[in-house]
Amino acid sequence: MFKHLFKLIWNKRKQNFLFLTEILISFLVVFAVFSYITYYYQNYSRPLGFDYNRVWAIAYSGEQLSKNPDTLTTFYANLEKSLKSMPEIKEVSFSHSNFPYSSSFMNRGLKYGKKDFNMINHYVVSNDYNKVWDVKLKYGRWFLPEDLVTKDKAIIINESLRQEMFGKEKGIGKIIGDEKEKLKVIGIANDFKSDGDFAPMNNIMFVQLDTANLKWTSNILIKVNETADATFESKLYKFMTSTTRSAVEIQHVDEMRASRNRTTLIPIFLFVIVAAFLIINVALGLFGVLWYNINKRKGEIGLRRAIGASGASVSLQMVLESLILTTISLLLGCFFAVQFPLLNVFAIPASVYVIAILLAILFIYTLVLACSLYPGKQAAAIHPAIALHED
Repeated sequence: MFKHLFKLIWNKRKQNFLFLTEILISFLVVFAVFSYITYYYQNYSRPLGFDYNRVWAIAYSGEQLSKNPDTLTTFYANLEKSLKSMPEIKEVSFSHSNFPYSSSFMNRGLKYGKKDFNMINHYVVSNDYNKVWDVKLKYGRWFLPEDLVTKDKAIIINESLRQEMFGKEKGIGKIIGDEKEKLKVIGIANDFKSDGDFAPMNNIMFVQLDTANLKWTSNILIKVNETADATFESKLYKFMTSTTRSAVEIQHVDEMRASRNRTTLIPIFLFVIVAAFLIINVALGLFGVLWYNINKRKGEIGLRRAIGASGASVSLQMVLESLILTTISLLLGCFFAVQFPLLNVFAIPASVYVIAILLAILFIYTLVLACSLYPGKQAAAIHPAIALHED
């Protein structure tokens, strides 16, 4: 039976070319959609790694503050005490402009052995940063005040970077960097997504905020309790304005997170909507092509019915022809699709492309089967005498 079907398909190769091309293009489009969705779903399914709830970010300009390191140290120590004395505030941490969901990004490279590690998300933070965000450590400890006077500068890296650098070793106590700057790993933090729920995990390193970095400090991160309301926010704004003598902006991190997620979700929805319209057009095209083929082959169908073929066998033939043509197109489409994981296109994990290929194949087979069932049923209902008379 299959030999006969392949012979029929080959004899009608010119008519089937449009069908093959339509399936191939549909597969590539669906593959792109599922790659897009799978990538962001995998990112979304990973844990955040920190707690953003009731965290506020206070941005200010430090231009009016003294540039003297000792004066700045005293100023920030007094500011921290004043903020912690407010009953609505639980934790306080100073930070550079790079913190979760901010529009700022700081990166640097590290060297360990003969290997370089680039594009590492670089955070300069004070000692209570982990308490504000509830950052958990997998190994080691967080910064202590005495780390500021050690010979080798203390750093904390995340789990992903640890695996890249040290493999199965814990990495605690390792010295990285070069002769100009030696850094000592004192802690390994769990991975966390600082750029939104749909963002991939980045390599991260934390550096302790010291006297030299105070002049670049322009953000205060606070963890507030349930009693912090609009009245307290207004009071806090006035306090910070008078203390820093500069413009102040208070942002709620949960709102920053929602805004960052929207910037990711909107393009996804637009892409899916465009792809859905294209797939609907393809489905209508497939349905039309199959319907047209049946009308063109009424004589053939009528002859088969006249010599004893059942309606079910005629219907099965129409469906199998469609599935065989689909398989040929999918084999060609898979050849192009597998190049993406093999060539590591866009630096996306190979598992994303593999899952997308499987989902695209399943989707195309389902689409073709759905589009061919009704035309196949109509072909089975053709009366042999009428078909031969019309032919």
